[in-house]
Amino acid sequence: MEATGTDEVEKIKSKFMSAWHNMKYSWVLKTKTYFSRNSPVFLLGKCYHFKSDESGELSTDGSSFDNINTEISGNVDEFRKDFISRIWLTYREEFPQIKGSALTTDCGWGCTLRTGQMLLAQGLMLHFLGRAWVWPDALDIENSDSESWTAHTVKKLTASFEASLTAEREPKILSNHHRGTLRRNCGDNEMRNEVYHRKIISWFGDSPLAAFGLHQLIEYGKKSGKIAGDWYGPAVVAHILRKAVEEARDPELQGVTVYVAQDCTVYSSDVIDRQCSFTDSEKTDTKAVIILVPVRLGGERTNTDYLEFVKGILSLEYCVGIIGGKPKQSYYFAGFQDDSLIYMDPHYCQSFVDVSIKDFPLESFHCPSPKKMSFKKMDPSCTIGFYCRTVQDFEKASEEITKVQQQPQVKVTPGIPTPGF
Repeated sequence: MEATGTDEVEKIKSKFMSAWHNMKYSWVLKTKTYFSRNSPVFLLGKCYHFKSDESGELSTDGSSFDNINTEISGNVDEFRKDFISRIWLTYREEFPQIKGSALTTDCGWGCTLRTGQMLLAQGLMLHFLGRAWVWPDALDIENSDSESWTAHTVKKLTASFEASLTAEREPKILSNHHRGTLRRNCGDNEMRNEVYHRKIISWFGDSPLAAFGLHQLIEYGKKSGKIAGDWYGPAVVAHILRKAVEEARDPELQGVTVYVAQDCTVYSSDVIDRQCSFTDSEKTDTKAVIILVPVRLGGERTNTDYLEFVKGILSLEYCVGIIGGKPKQSYYFAGFQDDSLIYMDPHYCQSFVDVSIKDFPLESFHCPSPKKMSFKKMDPSCTIGFYCRTVQDFEKASEEITKVQQQPQVKVTPGIPTPGF
């Protein structure tokens, strides 16, 4: 009886913390992001131009197109489509209990695991879908203007407490943007892409069986001395992701491997060995590799001398983003404009989605609007990610990284472990 009472207190406390974090970060999610019309925007190696004869700024939420010509409006739509198509993984609540704890939410502590998931998801999207793929429904996603995130959170909090007091199951509040899956006539290629789109998201589901779900990542983190509820750094998450891909049993994932750099150095021979090593002697193709490079871009604060280096990295077609953020707040950096980084924020706590059911809703896995942050606010500790499908891609990526390298942070050496990139 006493244990049951304690569990109820923990559940109420968890709901309160989820609501608190949602209210805390909702103003960021609701704030419109403005982009300069006269500077290029880079997103994971792709460049978009919103250039016009007039100076000023425009919003990418579709609300500021009155005085913009068709060409620029089209470019904005292409950028929005590309950004929204990236997989967004955020805090979740009411998922199955994490082994060895009473936790059913990662709200308040799981943000770096979530940004790590987003980076890995981008690598898998490149592997299975290619960089040119965009979600056909990207521009149909609603931007929650009809009901603020905060108002929705207060509703959920009130309903949760009422349910707790009456010992009922938590009632579900239908969000305004939840819609049934659209049925359309589409070709075989589009159907194949949609299957992989859903499959990739399902690998990150919040259940113990999901290959890259929170439950599995926490298990792998135990070897680094981490438990559920701890805060995870970008370097620790890099090693957790490597282990998760290593242990994945889905046949579809056997063609991908992860390499984590040692002391900011990528050893070419080690990467190629990972790409060419197979347990099945009959295999002739090489594995694709996701390279993770934990770095520190300064001392207590990020050194602004690294700005051009970071921009150069995010301009590369091989880049799958950066696990970074501000101190104690992890963000997934995916691009930049001028001296501002473009990111996805994992700090909004959403309801658990059962990805094992057919046609599970996709909307909450795609971010409707990009956010920007000054490079000066960036925490110096981060992990940079790259994806190379073949050995030849890795060799080209090494050349490109060497060209953009402004500081000796990421190096590749062709032979035995000695410093150099």
